[in-house]
Parts: sequence; structure tokens; C-alpha cells
Amino acid sequence: MIRYIGKRLIFMIPLLFGITIVCFGVMHLAPGSPTDLETQMNPRASAEYRERLNAMYDLDKPLHEQYLIWVGKLAVLDLGKSFSPDRRPVAQKILERLPITILINVLSMILILVIAIPIGILSAVHQDSLFDKVAGVFVFIGFAIPTFWLALLLMIFFGIDLGWLPISGIRSLNYEYLPPGMAFLDLIQHLIMPVMLSAFGGLAGLSRYMRSNMLEVIRQDYIMTARAKGLSERAVIYKHALRNALLPVITILGLSVPGLIGGSVIFETIFAIPGMGQLFYMSVMARDYPVVMGILFIGAVLTLLGNLIADVSYALADPRIRVS
Repeated sequence: MIRYIGKRLIFMIPLLFGITIVCFGVMHLAPGSPTDLETQMNPRASAEYRERLNAMYDLDKPLHEQYLIWVGKLAVLDLGKSFSPDRRPVAQKILERLPITILINVLSMILILVIAIPIGILSAVHQDSLFDKVAGVFVFIGFAIPTFWLALLLMIFFGIDLGWLPISGIRSLNYEYLPPGMAFLDLIQHLIMPVMLSAFGGLAGLSRYMRSNMLEVIRQDYIMTARAKGLSERAVIYKHALRNALLPVITILGLSVPGLIGGSVIFETIFAIPGMGQLFYMSVMARDYPVVMGILFIGAVLTLLGNLIADVSYALADPRIRVS
């Protein structure tokens, strides 16, 4: 297993190198320049002032030189400094917001696993039953409804009309003065809607994948043999069928990590959550190249780590992969 993980980590190095090229290229293909916000709306900004700004940000150099400068800093874990007026280090700005983004994504993934897998199993075991049909309707609704639109509806209903849940931020204004128990409850209340909505689309899709895989597995000959030996239905389903049915689902979970991270931009902007997604949106609007490229790179690293965890889980579930 250690050798398998080592090989996967080595394969990640050229992939990360390719990701840096894509991140840098996409950012510089976008229209506009970081200096536009400071010069276009300022009648006193002369051409000489624009040139000084470009030189300060290294924007006067050819693209390949800019890329080499950025990669050179990246090699020593230096993401550079922000183009914003505060000129703070990019790593510091991201690390301030990264924990809440990771927390929301981890909670969303746990919610997807805890709910989607049992729904998929029950839908397969009780195929064409009332439960299966209701779950199917839920899945189609989950695929059809835009989550950002659903987020606005839930904010109006639970936040404004009923007043049960807060609709913005991650903590209340008096959070620092609350006792520990009330502070924890306040944090949970702020997380309920973002986590549920972040998991909504993945929940619908994964439950359907689980149902499809389980239906395919329980029709195999070895499952019929297990039943013929007199094993209980619970042992047949959860001991023999479930492990093989989980293999494709593990792959899908690894591929869903980018969607969760990308969805953070939408949810954190809607709910005004000070996370990495909101920082990414504001940085794109300000043409803050170092912050945008730093967030893209960290998001890519998190995605690769998610895929690595999926590969390791796949190997644990199927010994043939470790042997090969």
C-alpha cells in the first residue's frame, strides 16, 4: 500500500506542473488588467503612472518571464503579494479563509455519504417500491433545481419569514460574548443552509449511482450463491454486495471534490461567508492575479488530494488494485 501511495504522489508532480500552466494562462487570457481599476477611473493617472504600476507588478515583462517568476516563488511556497492596496501576502489571505471552506466541504461530503448511500441501497433492495419511486422523484428534483435559486428561496422562507436560521455570515455579531455552548450552536445555525445546499446536488446524483451499482451487484451469481447457502439478507447485502457496489461510488466521490470546491464560490457569495470562494470572486472582480492564481492552485491541490484519497479507498476496497 505504501508503494502504491508513493507512485500516486509521484504522478501528481507533473500534473501539478500542468495545472500551474493552465492557472497562469487562464488568468492572463481574461480581459482587463489589474492596473485598470487604478488608472481608467482616475483622470490624474498618466501613462507614466501606468507604466510604473506595471513595473511594480512585473506586468511589463513577457508572459513566460512572469510565469517563471511565479513558479519560482511557488516552488518555495511563496504565493506572492496581493495587488490590492493592502499588499498582504497571498498565503496569509488564503489561510485566513481556507478553514471555513474546508469545513463546509467536508461536512457536505459527510452528509452526502451518510444519506445518499443508504438511500441508494434501500432503493435497489426494494426496487420499484413506493420508497424507490419517491427517491427517484427526489433525485430528478435535485438535478433540475438550480441550487443558487433554491438557496434564495430557503433564505426567504427560513431566514426572513420564519426567522429560524441566519441568512448571512458564519457567526453572529455578539459571537465573542456568547458562552461556549451558545457559540457552538450559533456556528451550527449559520452552517445548516450552506452545508445542506452544497450537498444537495451531490446527494441526488450519488444516491442514483449507488442504486444502479447495487442493482448490478445483487444480480451477480455469487450473490445468488450466498443466498442459497442460507445467509441472512442483511449479511448478503451489507457484507457481500455493498463492498463491490461501493467501488464506482468511490471514484465518483473523488471526481465530485472539484464541484464542491467550485460551488463554494456561489454559496459563500450568496451567504456572505468569508471563505476561499468569496475571496476568489472578489479577487477576480479586482483582477488580483496573485490571489486568483494562488486560490486556483490550492483548489487544484485539494482536488488532487481528494482523488488520492479516493484511489487509496479504492485500493482498500479492492485488493486487486494493490496487487497490480
